[in-house]
Amino acid sequence: MNEETKKKINQKYEHKLAHGERFWPDSLYKDAVVALGIFLLLILLATFVGVPGEPKADPSDATYVPRPEWYFLFLFKFLAIYGQIPVLGRIEWIAAVLIPGIFLIVLTLLPFIEKKPDRHYSKRVLPISVMGIFVVSVVTLTLIADHPLKWDAQYRLTSLLQVISGLIIPTAAYLLLFLFSFLLKDQRASQGMVLTAGLSGVLMVGLTASVLFLAPVPEVEEVFVANTLPDRVVAGQDLYSIHCVECHGDDGSVTVIEGVEGLDGTVTSPISGMDVLYTFTDATIANIITYGQQDLGMPPFGKAAGGELSVSEIDYIVTFMRYSWDDRFEMPEIPELFPPLAEGEVPSYEVHIAPIAKRFCISCHREGKDNNNYLMTSYDEIIHSGDSAPNLVAGDAESILLKVIQEQNILDENGEEIIGVMPPKSVLKPDVVDVWVRWVMAGMPETVDGAAALSDIVEPVER
Repeated sequence: MNEETKKKINQKYEHKLAHGERFWPDSLYKDAVVALGIFLLLILLATFVGVPGEPKADPSDATYVPRPEWYFLFLFKFLAIYGQIPVLGRIEWIAAVLIPGIFLIVLTLLPFIEKKPDRHYSKRVLPISVMGIFVVSVVTLTLIADHPLKWDAQYRLTSLLQVISGLIIPTAAYLLLFLFSFLLKDQRASQGMVLTAGLSGVLMVGLTASVLFLAPVPEVEEVFVANTLPDRVVAGQDLYSIHCVECHGDDGSVTVIEGVEGLDGTVTSPISGMDVLYTFTDATIANIITYGQQDLGMPPFGKAAGGELSVSEIDYIVTFMRYSWDDRFEMPEIPELFPPLAEGEVPSYEVHIAPIAKRFCISCHREGKDNNNYLMTSYDEIIHSGDSAPNLVAGDAESILLKVIQEQNILDENGEEIIGVMPPKSVLKPDVVDVWVRWVMAGMPETVDGAAALSDIVEPVER
């Protein structure tokens, strides 16, 4: 830097110093206003948007695929793309440590490489170009992070586009930038770097848009997470109804198990009694559900022991037991099982029948249970399955299911019982029975729209 340049810089500095703002209070005041704005924005986002809940970590779940937070997705995707190089694909540390490390070193050394005293952006082409390509690369890699890299017929094209956009183009662009910086004169170097940065950015954005447009939408399995106490109680009640009520009854008061294959006549403690709830902690009850009690005939239900319930689901059951039967806990206000019906309103399967079947029927009427092959886990199963099918006939008040839920046994020609009262360990409340009767008599609509159309023409059922 020659003396003339130093003099100009000093003159600009003195001018800014004389006419510029002071650190206190001007700069601090602006910083405080911006910080307060960001803080309020975070509060609003947390209050009205929030973060989706996730189930508790389950070490026994081998199907879980860990994923980083969104701000690390670009590195996650870069690692996946780098893994497509046959020679180096298994050397993860190169992509996860070495290459990012080299990039950070380059950024650190950049002020020593680009030593121009000018501060205007038009005079700082190399560092701006490097950061521009980096920012575009981060954004595009984040956008395609959920799209898989597979080389079958369905994903071959989009996988190739991802490799080109996420690896080949930025690598070539960085090499060209530094070649232009070292080999060309100022004006020609600046033009070459601007052209390289602009063209590579456009190509990366274009290829990313092509991936998003062409790639099949990845299937994401929705996982229900109960975030509030009422939600946890309701979720636990549904799970208890499916997995526990067959042996312990809907109120947990069963002392002798009846009608369960392999356990008929087994003596058990009432799990709703104080001897259990006052003696066992939540962790103890959760462990019993998880690992079972094989000496008493109770199988394990937790995934860690070969069952089908996750850690969160077992916690929901324990929460339901505590707040339903332990008099030391006050039951929170929970939503109704189904919306109450107005006079003449027709229920639908998806709003009324499905939650009722889940709560009272699926415990026995699902695969693997002794139920005369009558399954109730879907609309078609309720109507068409079973050895005695049809168990429900639209408009027929004498349908088998309607009779047994109204405490009428089904008898054979010799007067012997072939189907008993349902559910076998409890009695349905009148409003639940009313929903079943209205639904069958109205034609058993599946959807809300179908039920709404029938509600205009169907008269209330007289019984």
